[in-house]
Amino acid sequence: MDFNHALEKRGLFIAYLCIFAFVAPLFLLGEHAHIRVHDNLDSNLAWYKVLVNSGEIFGPVNAVIPQVINGLPRYAFGSEWSGIVWLHALFPTMTAYALSQTITRVFAFLGMYLLLKEFFIKSDDGRMIRIGVSLAFALTPFWPSGMLCTLGHPLALWAFLKIRSGKDTWKEWLTLGLLPFYSGLVLGFFFFLVAVSFLWLYDLFKTRQINWRFLGSIAFMVSVFLFVEYRLVYSTIFSDDVSHRVEFISSRHDFFRSLRLSLKNFLLGHTHVMTVHTIAILPILFIALILMIYRKEWRKEKLFIFLLVLNYLLSFWYALWFNNLWIPLKQRFDIFNTFNFARFHFLRPLIIYLSFAIGCSYLWKIGLRRLVKIAVVAQIIVLVPFNEEIHYRFIHHTPTFEEFYAEKLFSDIDQYIGKPKSSYRVASIGLHPAVAQYNGFYTLDTYNNFYPLTYKYQFRKIIRYELEKNKTLQRYFDEWGSRCYIFVDELGKKFDYKKSSKKRITNLHLDTTVFYEMGGRYLFSSVPIDNAAENHLALVKSFEDDLSYWKIYLYAVTLPEETAKEDI
Repeated sequence: MDFNHALEKRGLFIAYLCIFAFVAPLFLLGEHAHIRVHDNLDSNLAWYKVLVNSGEIFGPVNAVIPQVINGLPRYAFGSEWSGIVWLHALFPTMTAYALSQTITRVFAFLGMYLLLKEFFIKSDDGRMIRIGVSLAFALTPFWPSGMLCTLGHPLALWAFLKIRSGKDTWKEWLTLGLLPFYSGLVLGFFFFLVAVSFLWLYDLFKTRQINWRFLGSIAFMVSVFLFVEYRLVYSTIFSDDVSHRVEFISSRHDFFRSLRLSLKNFLLGHTHVMTVHTIAILPILFIALILMIYRKEWRKEKLFIFLLVLNYLLSFWYALWFNNLWIPLKQRFDIFNTFNFARFHFLRPLIIYLSFAIGCSYLWKIGLRRLVKIAVVAQIIVLVPFNEEIHYRFIHHTPTFEEFYAEKLFSDIDQYIGKPKSSYRVASIGLHPAVAQYNGFYTLDTYNNFYPLTYKYQFRKIIRYELEKNKTLQRYFDEWGSRCYIFVDELGKKFDYKKSSKKRITNLHLDTTVFYEMGGRYLFSSVPIDNAAENHLALVKSFEDDLSYWKIYLYAVTLPEETAKEDI
């Protein structure tokens, strides 16, 4: 036992070294690091900066943040009880980001390891499987601001299963009490808690006895989540604001398109829950299934079969959510538009890696140990290119944090304008509004999950002519609209024209009168606008430097003429 324990400790030490090596570039490179742009640099990281600078972290439920869209509701920025908010309040953005990545991956590993060791892979000779699979799980890509929304599921399941079995201590209850402070309800744990509730119902029908302790633990975690997410609860139940989300249109697919999407999701995964399971994990799952059937042992492996079937059913449910059959319900009940019930597939990371561990354990027991070792190591190797520094620097060639937010460049723009930022409004063309927001400018455009529908209608007047030219952009804005951008037909849905770009806008048609009436005085464009004068815009100056990804063309609105002269 001592020898096995020593081997286990050495394996755990190596696993933690791998995790710290994985996140090390974030600490070593700091603002020179390459990190995810989509739903990260283009949004959340700027939101935290705006919230902290607003002084409204503890603002009342009906507070607004004036820096965004002339007053974005405070609840759109999430809760002050979220751990990630406090990381960004206490540390510079990249330090907070690096710490968040480390916290998430460490607890993802710990949770999966405890779950496997105490419930699914208990034997001493299974150490390679439980440590290796846990390490692979901890290295999977995840949506950064989701924190433990999905990667925290194994830790929560471990706690629930301990309580369910009556073997719990204070540690399990503390785990359930703390997880809501570093995760989110609507972005992962709502779906997990529904699944755990079904497990409680299964026990009820099977044993005909109420497990009050298990039920109480579910109620306890739900209660803590409601406390943490009280702003979301308020906005949903008590706020008079009608969110732009009520106009979401997501059901467009016929059955065969839904079927194709379900297979794509099952085989390849989803951008917000990138399990990266196609190359190494899926073959092992199918090999294990085939051997179970061939050896007539599949009845003994009911859990593995159940998880495999559930895995596909979740993909099918995800795809079916976009099917035409939902149109009547979505037209009648706003909740089916404002809340994304497709996200039950966010349970798949837990299910896939748990299936992987159980499948490997079966193959190990029947003597295919070399195959198991190859599969586990292969999955870890497959995940290496998904390290952010590798993935976004060498594969996607995105800008560094420093280049993206270009603080020195925008400081130069601020000094050139020479007026308090709160005294005028700006918008961006060819780059994300988050860049201007991060640098303290007050923007009419934004990317947010919640904002008033009335503002969407008002803002649309500025871009209505450009939307009429481009049906793709029109549908993108009218039927989704979370990106409330100055859309331009000639640019499409590309928002990252770097300073070496040769792109020019030749036929822009904006309603700058509406823009001006809303407080808009300047446009930051990453490309030159040839017909600026026709839009009552005047090029004031262009800005670029070696540290920036962008070259910014600063345009001033020339309506009304006498006021515009004063502003310039």
